[in-house]
Amino acid sequence: MWNRLGAELSMMKAVTEKSGEIQIATTGESEQYSPEQVVDVANITAGTDNIHGKSMELLSAVLDRPNMWRAYERVLRNKGAAGVDGLKVSELKAYLKARWSLHKEALLKGTYQPQPVLKVEIPKSGGGVRQLGIPTVVDRLIQQALHQVLSPIFEPTFSAASYGFRPGRSAGQAVLQARNYVEAGYCWVVDLDLEKFFDRVNHDILMSRLAREVKDKSVLKLIRAYLESGVSDGHTVSMRKEGTPQGGPLSPLLSNILLNDLDKELERRGHKFCRYADDCNIYVKSEKAGQRVWASITKYLENTLKLKVNRKKSGVGRPWQRKFLGYSVCSRKYNVRLRIAPEVVKRFKGDMKAAFRRARGGSLKRTVHELNPKLRGWMSYFRYIGVKGILQELDGWIRRHLRKILWRHWKRTHTRVKRMMQLGLNEKRAWVSVQNGRGSWWNAGASHMNQAIPKKRFDRVGLISLLDYSHQLNCST
Repeated sequence: MWNRLGAELSMMKAVTEKSGEIQIATTGESEQYSPEQVVDVANITAGTDNIHGKSMELLSAVLDRPNMWRAYERVLRNKGAAGVDGLKVSELKAYLKARWSLHKEALLKGTYQPQPVLKVEIPKSGGGVRQLGIPTVVDRLIQQALHQVLSPIFEPTFSAASYGFRPGRSAGQAVLQARNYVEAGYCWVVDLDLEKFFDRVNHDILMSRLAREVKDKSVLKLIRAYLESGVSDGHTVSMRKEGTPQGGPLSPLLSNILLNDLDKELERRGHKFCRYADDCNIYVKSEKAGQRVWASITKYLENTLKLKVNRKKSGVGRPWQRKFLGYSVCSRKYNVRLRIAPEVVKRFKGDMKAAFRRARGGSLKRTVHELNPKLRGWMSYFRYIGVKGILQELDGWIRRHLRKILWRHWKRTHTRVKRMMQLGLNEKRAWVSVQNGRGSWWNAGASHMNQAIPKKRFDRVGLISLLDYSHQLNCST
């Protein structure tokens, strides 16, 4: 089967371009389906039970050649590390040519057993570590194929207030809606933070939510197998009783399926809220109402969905005292403007300082080349802010650090005089400037360095200005 997928690629692309495209979000990008494909998948949700051969319509859709090819292309694009078997993405094609028929047979018989995920810990921006579970490349392929079929089925059931890992939705839309609630007079926020959400998902509750829409028990059995596959630290494998580790294509969709119950409960109560994955803010008009909502929703999450609310990070407060997806708001009653949360700015500066330390000894152009992707991505995320003063402040702070690096590169007095004269200072001022006895940080902010290396010189070497880039983004929309 797999050898014939390549021959169908050009035909599938032509069909997709002709029919129009619907984007389906996955773990980091958006997937593309034609409208006809979405309808076809939705029509088979009533596929009846059968692990042993009676009717496995949904599983057949998962293993359909065009669907598997799209999943294969997505896995290639996402790249990613190898799992416990050490198989790399670049080796997947040859492996599938030799072994895919065996995997497909096991999937159809209901005997396929996913391999354990590889445990990886990465530092969290707020401190501590986040645990990821990296599936093998083959399991990522199968999970992606499942995601492509299940997402169109569950998408119509999701709340309009859910923004995470969904087609055509983003964090920016969530914070803009949150700002609208504050501007409408909902000036108290119930900030809910779920403690280790992906590690605490109750398998039985999640499977019952899946079974509401999925009737093909072969698919349900396969998903249960993925939930219960072990976790390997490289030496030993531990079995998993709960949780759906981050790292696989299926986890974001499963989290939305489970938390959809929370969305429906909040809608039933008539609340104004925004949810992005496990980050949820509920907007109310008084502190008393906020405390009441916080207590009742905490009880619902812990008793009904068996999830734990992090009481240290959750609470009731003013929107300008809390943050949502890295944003906060200014304390205005009307014309509420978004701003970057102070702790996010502090974290950004920490990341930049680490980059500056790595840049010691390198050229200015090389340093700028390494900084620009970070600056571009960060500003693209925070493009919706209405307070621009912080961008101007950060631009000046970045340029001062770069001037400090140059000052240190020059080292000797004569070298500094020579460089500053080359940059336009007269000899007398250059000598006075380098003999002031001050440190590199002070000199980087002094008038002689600002005159020698003004903003336009950084523009010439391509350094991205956060303020200028923000204007470009806003003008392009």
